[in-house]
Amino acid sequence: MPRINQKKKKIGRKERKVSPSKLKIAEQHPAYAVGRSNSELKLSLDSIDHNKSDVLLNIKDAASWASELLGKNVTPSNISYLIQYGRISKIGNNGNVQISKKELIEYYKSYNGNREVSWKDQLGKDLNWALSFDQFKEAETTKHVHRLHPYKGKFIPQLVEYFLDSHTDTFKKEVYFHKNDIILDPFCGSGTMLVQASELGMHAIGIDVSAFNALISNCKVTRFDLADVQKEISRITHTLKSFLTNSHTVEFENKLLQELYKFNNEYFPVPEYKYKVQRDEIDEESYGTEKAKVFLPIYQKLIKDYNIKLRQDSEDTFLGKWYSHHIRNEIEFVFSEIKKIKNVETKKIVSIILSRTIRSCRATMHADLATLLEPITTTYYCAKHGKICKPLFSILKWWETYTKDTVRRLVNFGKLQTKTFQFCLTGDSRTIDIATQLEKKNPDLALLVKRKKITGIFSSPPYVGLIDYHEQHAYAYNLFGFKRQDELEIGPLSKGQGREAKESYVKNIAEVLNNCKRFMTKDYNVFLVANDKWNLYPSIAEQAGMKIVNQYKRPVLNRTEKDKGAYSEIIFHLKEKL
Repeated sequence: MPRINQKKKKIGRKERKVSPSKLKIAEQHPAYAVGRSNSELKLSLDSIDHNKSDVLLNIKDAASWASELLGKNVTPSNISYLIQYGRISKIGNNGNVQISKKELIEYYKSYNGNREVSWKDQLGKDLNWALSFDQFKEAETTKHVHRLHPYKGKFIPQLVEYFLDSHTDTFKKEVYFHKNDIILDPFCGSGTMLVQASELGMHAIGIDVSAFNALISNCKVTRFDLADVQKEISRITHTLKSFLTNSHTVEFENKLLQELYKFNNEYFPVPEYKYKVQRDEIDEESYGTEKAKVFLPIYQKLIKDYNIKLRQDSEDTFLGKWYSHHIRNEIEFVFSEIKKIKNVETKKIVSIILSRTIRSCRATMHADLATLLEPITTTYYCAKHGKICKPLFSILKWWETYTKDTVRRLVNFGKLQTKTFQFCLTGDSRTIDIATQLEKKNPDLALLVKRKKITGIFSSPPYVGLIDYHEQHAYAYNLFGFKRQDELEIGPLSKGQGREAKESYVKNIAEVLNNCKRFMTKDYNVFLVANDKWNLYPSIAEQAGMKIVNQYKRPVLNRTEKDKGAYSEIIFHLKEKL
């Protein structure tokens, strides 16, 4: 790629997850095993003699060397990631790629430990880095059914497991829950607690005001007839392909991808382009904008040649505004096929697959999937991928991807599920009669609650003025026809973060706790995960007749797609106030 003489622009490097401080856990619970501490690693890095001549390593040897240095498993794919995203340079061609050991050392030195030190300076020395679970890869924090469907604001399963399981350590000094206990999550969200309770041999009840959230949660813990699920998936995929036979969209999209492949290889070669961006040798914003304009005529000619309709005639609904004409037709077709499914449970999980599919097919830039800005109908420079990207014109690719992924996740979780009961009720946690509603929906679990009562709560309540929970799945409500109950949300974004909103939040969370106490044992344990920057939880505890007996402050890493800043939350441990 020719050198580009443009004004340099400072572009921050993305964080990469690194080995955290060792967790000092008694008996070394396997879920929390980590590599070297930051201090140990710093000594190892500093002890290396940089005056020695540089050494070139192939990817496999680099992975082995890094694994020994970090005290954790570093795979060849991890090293390839550093090359692909411009963190380190490659030497040689694909058949004989090598990297500089010196450059790899400098990379590890540049980030290791800096985030922990920086965050503690910003958030306080009481920040418990052990509870960051920084040693887990994304594949582990989104394991099996935890990534059945996207959901904002959920906690990672390792955090739930840490407080629910039977281990003790320097921070968690006693066991709060045991096998066959009944745990409650009155703000169930996407069901993370239910899933982990099942893994640990505990019964669990969820409550959520959103009918769609309850559907996601219950699908995660349902034992499906996977043969029937696969049969219906295959049938719908076959009919969708037949539906597309007379459409020009697939042919158009394939041709567009061919043109993008050639263009991106010429102007955004991997990994050279990202390597130069990382080192400020290219002004990414101006260069990307310029090349997007160069490609635009190619795109416009293809649109005309294949007679592609970009927008729908009516845009007064979510599905009308955020989806292209052709994608909307495919969505309606697949949904009509789902309605033909006779097995109710199969129908639910296939509906979740369709919802996950259409979320990925919204007419938006890749970087704006989490927070929609404006519909996009043209090709554009994508900073997330470092190349020219395009909007989607068919759901087929994502439908096939997510059908396979969903079945695989269900199979994997099926190996871990225990013979216990989990169910999420749809309702208002401030007023719901848990026992009565369970009798209607899950009589076996209702009987257990009547006999044993609920042992405690592990939940993450909504934050003040942060998320409109119904709106994040507006496409699903629009398509499936679920009744929205936005007015029952606690602390929604739409009500802001003013004094009145905070007072209402305190009152409502306390009402939830007071309602739930009616169904709990006397010596209950309540764990609430919250970012309490306004110090509201002492008042909540007081109004609920509880006291805060302990609190754990943890860093939250990579909490959104764009926000990588220092951020923490507290796990409040509450008990009955005597």
